[in-house]
Amino acid sequence: MRQQSTRFLASVAMTAILAASLVGCQTMSDITGSISPKSSASAETDSRQAVDVTGERFRADPKNAEAALAYGQALRASGQRSQAAAVLEQATIAHPGDKALLAGYGRALADNGNFQQAFDVLNRAHSPDNPDWRLLSVQGTTLDQLGRHDEARRYYESALKIVPDEPSVLSNLGLSYMLSKNLPKAEEVLRQAYAGGRADARVRQNLALVIGLQGRFAEAEQIVRADLPAEEAAANVAYLKQMLNRKGDPHLGSAGKMPVASLNRPE
Repeated sequence: MRQQSTRFLASVAMTAILAASLVGCQTMSDITGSISPKSSASAETDSRQAVDVTGERFRADPKNAEAALAYGQALRASGQRSQAAAVLEQATIAHPGDKALLAGYGRALADNGNFQQAFDVLNRAHSPDNPDWRLLSVQGTTLDQLGRHDEARRYYESALKIVPDEPSVLSNLGLSYMLSKNLPKAEEVLRQAYAGGRADARVRQNLALVIGLQGRFAEAEQIVRADLPAEEAAANVAYLKQMLNRKGDPHLGSAGKMPVASLNRPE
């Protein structure tokens, strides 16, 4: 029953992990409970303002590549994924050789769930003589979402050759192992990311998830508490325990998203 529960939880976790969005110049994350309502409302206001400002600039000069990219990024940050993909698609048609636009469009496609198309567009965004570790990591996440975990790990490993020990890439690599149900290896890689001294809350939450999946809840809660207020940390761990205890309840999907973990897609 434990094996069945772990398989089910990994599947639910994958749904939550792969739903997160790409914003700004940060690593991608969607960790429920890590942002207070006040800060969340402030971020939403900032996102709306960015859409208004960049949208006005774009409408004044829709053929301007920089304006289109800024508007597309603002739309993505505000959760308007389809609109972002549409704006950036038209921009890449007008500027087919613009690597930055291609990269933005590929990320927008990934946001929108068009994973194979995103992977292909991101391939076009690469400069063979100057590979971008960020794009390699994003491509890895698209492959993980397509269930092609062995291929995804090759992209993460290529990225790590450029930026050894980069926590966001290591976190993705660890979660890739988790999605293929190799929890000991996932923990090993996530501990490497965690130990580097540059890991943010998202990396530590991912490590806590993998440890919780192996039934070590006290240890998972200790890691979670490093980043969240005690009440929120306890709520996250309690939810993780509840999911394991329900052992594949077919109605679990209505309970909400896994509160910890996300693939990290650097902008």
